[in-house]
Amino acid sequence: MEAVKTVILLTLMTLLMVWVGGIFGGVDGMLIALLIAAVMNFFSYFYSDKLVLAHYNAVEVDEHSAPGLIAIVQRLAHKAGLPMPKVYIIPEPIPNAFATGRNPSHAAVAVTEGLLNLLDD
Repeated sequence: MEAVKTVILLTLMTLLMVWVGGIFGGVDGMLIALLIAAVMNFFSYFYSDKLVLAHYNAVEVDEHSAPGLIAIVQRLAHKAGLPMPKVYIIPEPIPNAFATGRNPSHAAVAVTEGLLNLLDD
């Protein structure tokens, strides 16, 4: 269902861009807008997770650098029947966490240091 929502959203944004391109540039504007939308959709789909993680200066961790966090994420992924995502820590004092990625095979979970400090050992 999420894939359908993603396709609908990207299609609607593309149609809006093409419509605006048509208003300002006629057929040529529509073609340019379609090309721009196609490039944007490609990068949004394949690289948005990397952009978000880079924006927050997230650092990927493993069993050696964050064994407790990795154990929690492994347990949750196993219970949900999902593959193990990549795990990141964000150097922020505010408690927060999010998941990103285009599908379960390309997923990442990011947790702030503030949230880690609230967890019991």
